Amino acid sequence: MTNLSQSDHSAAPAPVVVWSKPENERSGSPLLVMLHGHMANEEDLMGILDFLPDEFTVASVRAPVAQGQGFTWFPLMQDAAYSVDKVTDAVQDVLDWVDSIKEPHSSVTLLGFSMGMAVASSMLRARPADYAAVVGLSGFVVPTDGSTLFHDSELENQRVPFFWGRDQEDPVIPGDRIEFTHAWLNRHTKLTKVLYAGMYHSINAQELGHVREFLQMVVPGVSRTPLSR
Repeated sequence: MTNLSQSDHSAAPAPVVVWSKPENERSGSPLLVMLHGHMANEEDLMGILDFLPDEFTVASVRAPVAQGQGFTWFPLMQDAAYSVDKVTDAVQDVLDWVDSIKEPHSSVTLLGFSMGMAVASSMLRARPADYAAVVGLSGFVVPTDGSTLFHDSELENQRVPFFWGRDQEDPVIPGDRIEFTHAWLNRHTKLTKVLYAGMYHSINAQELGHVREFLQMVVPGVSRTPLSR
């Protein structure tokens, strides 16, 4: 595992990123960009690496705003400080960074947990043709509120494969947000939706097994080898 600290970047400083492979082993591999949840950090999702197909180079990105003991992408939607512009500002910075590092890779896939799913789905809406697939875990999609960054009609024609895993008893994501997310994903993506009992607002081994199978089916160049760990 190697670390990428902040460096020069045309629009904003590059984010802090943890990589699963050194730079000299990344060329030609499919890239998986991981986006953590509210008040977590770039290390938070690295524990799932053993469940992911070996072909991926994984880059886990730190959110830009320090909050509590971790970082956040934008204010919570119920906070007065929330706006779709703050979502799209954070998304644009990640889009710019991905543009700067994606060239050696065969494809780009996104994986987001909780608020990270909101970022991942927003990145997909901004660049519908850029991603092989998206994985959203215990998360949600944000309303557009008229943002010009989102190209939902274009995405509706693309039908990018999207895996959405969650627990119906998740105590964190409100029901109205789940209803909006479900309707939006059904309309705009090729949706695989799986529900898990007793997981609440987290990730479990069964879900990760399904994520592995999903990625093996939809991302070119990823073999269907069984999990051996």
